[in-house]
Amino acid sequence: QVRLVESGGGSVQAGGALRLSCAVSGYDHPYTVIGWFRQAPGKEREGVAIITTDGSSTICDDSVLDRFTISRDNAKNTVYLQMNSLKPEDGGMYYCALRQDGLRCRQTAYNYWGQGTQVTVSS
Repeated sequence: QVRLVESGGGSVQAGGALRLSCAVSGYDHPYTVIGWFRQAPGKEREGVAIITTDGSSTICDDSVLDRFTISRDNAKNTVYLQMNSLKPEDGGMYYCALRQDGLRCRQTAYNYWGQGTQVTVSS
């Protein structure tokens, strides 16, 4: 059974930082693409950043360029999202998701999802 578990969310003031983690288990294929998505209240879920097993990555949301960094530790089957210089508009529920291959920013391209971790940024 494929399982993705997010952690690391919380409440911070604007300008602060958080590091989200996504622990993946139960997926036997050696190559995966893991994406981080954000859903703000009343809005659609949107892609933030994506990374492949070999470390190729892309930022889906230009508003986080130079502030967010995605990385992964394949030995730990964990993907991270380092979020710096947080802004109130970065807040929302953050989800990680898995697909077999291809860097895709659309949520509909992903087969497996975690339950999410909440990020709140106060001004």
